[in-house]
Amino acid sequence: MHNDFGSFMLFMLVGFVAQLIDGALGMAYKVSSNTFLLSMGIPPNLASASVHLAGMFTSLVSGLSHLKFGNVDKRLVLKLAIPGIIGGALGAFLLAKVLTGEVMVPYVSAYLVIMGVIIVIKSFRMAETHHKFRKRFVLPLGFVGGFLDSIGGGGWGPIVTTSLISTGHHPRKSIGSVNLAEFFVTVVVSFTFLLTLGFLKNWVNVAGLMLGGVLAAPLGAMLTKKLPLRWMMLAVGLLIIGLSVRTLILAIF
Repeated sequence: MHNDFGSFMLFMLVGFVAQLIDGALGMAYKVSSNTFLLSMGIPPNLASASVHLAGMFTSLVSGLSHLKFGNVDKRLVLKLAIPGIIGGALGAFLLAKVLTGEVMVPYVSAYLVIMGVIIVIKSFRMAETHHKFRKRFVLPLGFVGGFLDSIGGGGWGPIVTTSLISTGHHPRKSIGSVNLAEFFVTVVVSFTFLLTLGFLKNWVNVAGLMLGGVLAAPLGAMLTKKLPLRWMMLAVGLLIIGLSVRTLILAIF
């Protein structure tokens, strides 16, 4: 019982810190949590399933918090969520039955390093511009983000938020919209994992990640509202470069 409580508190702390970063910068909850679970020897499919189950609740609270603070573009949410659901369900099925998530890691990490560099450059040349995106860009982005998110145990925020901001979309609206769309994607991915893997035994991990994330979600959304735009973009860029370079090095060596 003591070990269970200690594990619960540890996972709650991980969930809190990961969601605080995710809520403020639009990325890193599932990536951070999944990395932690993998480092403890949990198989990729079970780690991804655990993180997505916890993420259902954290992404709901985070998305609603962003909505309250005015960080959401509802049309963008719809355009991201529908293809994201399709891609996420497909990725979860393949991970549970066919692939291992490690196969995609180097390619995704290399892409994210490039996106992070673009964001950092844009933070120094920044103007508060609002671009109206064509469907042919947003719909494939949602599909790819959902697919890689479920296969890699995280990545929806880094891929979708990074891509939107790097192509000129307003950082605050990108972060809020991506967080809200993430809830719908995560629900479908979680149920796909449950249908293919069955009920998870590591419920303490899931509960800890969930509670920590739920507690941090409103704080993260408030930080998004308060942080200066230029510094928020710079932080997003540096964060994604750091995480992706580390992941790429570990995957290669």
